[in-house]
Amino acid sequence: MAGNPRRDLLAGLTVAIVALPLALGFGVSSGLGAEAGLATAVVAGAMAAVFGGSNLQVSGPTGAMTVVLVPIVARYGPGGVLTVGLMAGVLLIALALLRAGRYMRYVPAPVVEGFTLGIACVIGLQQVPNALGVAAPEGEKVLLVAWRAVESFAAAPHWTAPGLSLGVAALMLAGARWRPAIPFSIVAVVAATLVAQLCHLDTAPIGELPAGLPAPSLAFLDPSSFGALVAPAVAVAALAALESLLSATVADGMTVGQRHDPDRELLGQGVANLAAPLFGGVPATAAIARTAVNVRTGASSRLAALSHAAVLAVIVFAASPLVSKMPLAALAGVLLATAVRMVEVGALRAMARATRSDAVVLVLTASATLVLDLVYAVIIGLVVAGALALRAVALQAGLERVDLRADLPGEHGDAEHALLAEHIVAYRIDGPLFFAAAHRFLLELSEVSDVRVVILRMSRVTTMDATGALVLKDAVEKLNRRGIVVMTSGIRPGQRQALRSVGALDLLNHEGRAYATTPEAIAGARRHLEQAGLLPVPHHPGKALR
Repeated sequence: MAGNPRRDLLAGLTVAIVALPLALGFGVSSGLGAEAGLATAVVAGAMAAVFGGSNLQVSGPTGAMTVVLVPIVARYGPGGVLTVGLMAGVLLIALALLRAGRYMRYVPAPVVEGFTLGIACVIGLQQVPNALGVAAPEGEKVLLVAWRAVESFAAAPHWTAPGLSLGVAALMLAGARWRPAIPFSIVAVVAATLVAQLCHLDTAPIGELPAGLPAPSLAFLDPSSFGALVAPAVAVAALAALESLLSATVADGMTVGQRHDPDRELLGQGVANLAAPLFGGVPATAAIARTAVNVRTGASSRLAALSHAAVLAVIVFAASPLVSKMPLAALAGVLLATAVRMVEVGALRAMARATRSDAVVLVLTASATLVLDLVYAVIIGLVVAGALALRAVALQAGLERVDLRADLPGEHGDAEHALLAEHIVAYRIDGPLFFAAAHRFLLELSEVSDVRVVILRMSRVTTMDATGALVLKDAVEKLNRRGIVVMTSGIRPGQRQALRSVGALDLLNHEGRAYATTPEAIAGARRHLEQAGLLPVPHHPGKALR
């Protein structure tokens, strides 16, 4: 898609208007202040636009990242958060060099939807103190902090802050339905600020902002804290990678001809997170909502994201006195509306109705996000989704007894067929023979009795691992000890390595008992029974099974 500078500049201006209250709000919510949110939007937004792997991506502070940062601020202070940002930047660059971006496709949709739902709930709960106009209680658990804020408000209710918050949220939600193209977030915040100033309402403002970005500095670094900050840095890097690659995928789906480079996107986010802390910014990631606005307003190149950062920089330098008067309650209303809009009811309903496993993964991931933290939530969601997927695949494996008649060569009467069936049984193995399904297969096969030959038809085995090969070997040995000969047909070349590695292939090849086709295996079984004296040797060679 060819770039259109005019449309890109207009898109960048629109995104900047949308991003301003969000950057301020997420900066306040993170615990580092509104100026940290603005610095992140400017610096990280510009760096990710230049070095990232998507032409349409817009980066900056996000609600998901704020959720991770709040406990880090509480435990390690602002310097710890900035250090974590730097460390996360290094980790993201390492992931890019390892070409880890391609693995994003393996994250199941229910995990993503549950993750998003949980984040929306956490963002909403984080806004309760500012929305109620009370001091934020101490604590890391968002549910407990929100409950204490409600108790504090109930003890001395004052309705100015809740009125502003609900008014801003209602205007944003109603406006988004009425005129989606209009940035109602900035309209609502400006209106709330004017009302608070003209009516002299008793509301807490953002506070004084610096007239410009601070000079780059590494004064916050404390090398002695690096060891303690490794785990938080891994969490931040994992979230930045997940959210950025998800956002880039969404942007690709909204356009024709745009495709992001996942590894370069990780590099861009790494550079952004190296740069933002130097200017007092919090760790950043791509923002799905701002990226969507960028695409919908006609952006076609990186110029749009760069101009968004430039507009915010102008605001930082030229309009910080006006921005500092915005009520915290108004920003809380912006984030409450943002949390509501993050929840895609249609997508959640579709996931819940798809399968029971999808519903379980979605609810579990959302609950873990709310109660634990985001990285643990994603890990839990992935583990449970993987376990349920393995269970579903394992249930596809089957051991079915099949009739010999269709594979008997030549013409045979019912009496002869009945005689063969008395001594020979054939089973067809369908699907994967691997660790999750192998032991059920062993149990079924070991119950075979009252026959002299078992034929295993293996041409429909889709995959086999070492566990499956060991279980097959064990089953053959158990049957052999009971005097039952096992013959096979249709072993695929891809299965031979697993069978050979555990010694099962030599066992199956014993005395030439592995055959290419089922008719050949039946003929071999017939010869074995004739040699054992259980079947009469045919007097007419022309009718003998070959």
